[in-house]
Amino acid sequence: MRLPIKLPKPRNLMPRGLFGRAVLIIMLPILLLQGASTYIFFDRHWTRMTERLAYAVAGEVAAVSDQIEGAPKDKDTIEILKALMATHLDMLFTYSPKIKNETLLTDAGDGPGLTDTLSRAIVDQVRRPFMVNVDMDHKKIDVFVQLRDGLLQVSMPQRRMYDSSGYIFVLWLNGLALTFFLISLFFMRNQIRPIRRLAVAAERFGKGINVQAFKPTGAREVRRATEAFFNMKERITRTVQQRTAMLGGISHDLRTPLTRMKLQLEMMGKNPDTVALREDIDDMEAMVEGYLAFMRGEGDESAQALDVVPILQRLALNTQRQGFPVIMNTPASLILEIRPNALERALTNFVENARKYATRTEITLWADDHNGWAGLTIDDDGPGIEPANYEDVFKPFFRLEGSRSKKTGGLGLGMAIAQDIILSHGGRVLLDRAPIGGLRVVIHLPL
Repeated sequence: MRLPIKLPKPRNLMPRGLFGRAVLIIMLPILLLQGASTYIFFDRHWTRMTERLAYAVAGEVAAVSDQIEGAPKDKDTIEILKALMATHLDMLFTYSPKIKNETLLTDAGDGPGLTDTLSRAIVDQVRRPFMVNVDMDHKKIDVFVQLRDGLLQVSMPQRRMYDSSGYIFVLWLNGLALTFFLISLFFMRNQIRPIRRLAVAAERFGKGINVQAFKPTGAREVRRATEAFFNMKERITRTVQQRTAMLGGISHDLRTPLTRMKLQLEMMGKNPDTVALREDIDDMEAMVEGYLAFMRGEGDESAQALDVVPILQRLALNTQRQGFPVIMNTPASLILEIRPNALERALTNFVENARKYATRTEITLWADDHNGWAGLTIDDDGPGIEPANYEDVFKPFFRLEGSRSKKTGGLGLGMAIAQDIILSHGGRVLLDRAPIGGLRVVIHLPL
């Protein structure tokens, strides 16, 4: 049974990059124009010129044939005719009297080739048995004509059947097209370079890497986009700095009264009321730290190229020390642009979430060079999460369990903080059903 052949879709054949698509846009009209021009030229001009040249050559052969048959067959007459043909018509002929060739033709084919074109002209004008031999290696044409009293052989160079203007036209057309293409290629590269530079800057800024401002270049729209990007970058940076300063003040203002309250409780001694009040203060401190951690997002740490495998190994070791088994499947090394403390904190939040509800977890790391992503999966054997709640668990303060008790879960910020950190690295987080029965967390980070 023969399997059907799947042809690629036209959109899959398109180049991925803007430069490749721009080159295709330039080349496609040129190729279509070249094809149409070549077809028209060869179908009309070249064919018609070949027919006219063949008609002239056949007329000259007919004139020689008539002259030999009608004139006295003395040696001087033949030699004079040879000299005239060689001097003025670039033809050499040989007349062999009393020779007859039975293999000569009396009709011609109807093809567009040189042999058939010349044969048709000879049939129309010479009207005698003939044969045409085109020697491409030596670039000559031999015509044999059977006369009444002998065999006539006429030899001529192939240039008698070609028009040099045709080669000049094709060369000129292709030369202009190539020159136009090279000039367009040069200008297109200069136009695309600022777009590529802007894309790199936006990608690095999205990963949390500092981007130095550069002078906008290129077309007006590209310069406007570059200016808008750096204005946006300044506003975002200023907002983060203001938020950091505000958080520092909030942290100090909130911790100071809590510290005074804890000191006053220590001085009051232990009783049921003070114990309950101390637990409330501890809960308040935990909530304040959680809120500040969510708003801070580790934004002051700079990104750098580091190996993520030691970070995963350290995370697994710390988790195993707490009595929670972790299975690691990682390559020897994998270098990524990361903020190490922030990334470790995000992964710790995911593993801690698994540790609350599962008995074991598996961490798998891989790299997909073809698509430009590094992948990390964290599988556990817990009860999992319903697909309807996959998006909700990343919302701040959302909890599947409704209470705010630390014994039953926490504040509902761990997953939100982890996702925020992964997104700040230019990555993404997906949830799915784990093969071992619980929840699977899939993290993609750009290579």
